[in-house]
Amino acid sequence: MYIVIEGQDGTGKSTQARLLKEHYEKQGKEVVVMDEPDGDLPQAHDLHDMILTRGYNLEPITNVLLFTAARSELWRKIAEPVLKRDGVVISARNFWSTLAYQGYGEGVSRSKIIKITHEALPERYCRPDKGFILTVSDKIRLERQGARGKATETFEARADVFQQKVNNAYPKIAKDFDLKIIDASGTIEEVFERIKSSL
Repeated sequence: MYIVIEGQDGTGKSTQARLLKEHYEKQGKEVVVMDEPDGDLPQAHDLHDMILTRGYNLEPITNVLLFTAARSELWRKIAEPVLKRDGVVISARNFWSTLAYQGYGEGVSRSKIIKITHEALPERYCRPDKGFILTVSDKIRLERQGARGKATETFEARADVFQQKVNNAYPKIAKDFDLKIIDASGTIEEVFERIKSSL
């Protein structure tokens, strides 16, 4: 099974992915969690670092290409082997993030992002078995980000106008790809129960 948990920065994707991993491991499954586009892979980490932390101010289409390259490496080297062994892959983000941030946020056309993704990655990647989008109010989201420390990544530090474009993108993406929207307010355990009930 391949599951994707999506949402804005500060909605709790990584936390819920870890809980879901524990849930499936208790069932005896082999489970891997991918934090896209970084993951536990040096080449993907380097691409992620180039985009987000070095202050290069890359062109939006360059961001699309680099994110897609990182995803291709993660998918083929980490996800595919686990799926072939009948395991579970849980990803915090996939190309829907690129649609939200580089598409709606930075202005790259939706069709171009989808075309690039389909050329670089297989259909299995593009169509997860389950997809969730976590949503919370901006107030809660910003409080959570503040608890993690000052935003240092390129997109987290962008102005409110950009953040609002990304916020507005996720309901559209949910509709386009038939994704379940999960209210991520409340305790970690409450959010996890909402996800489990939708599996």
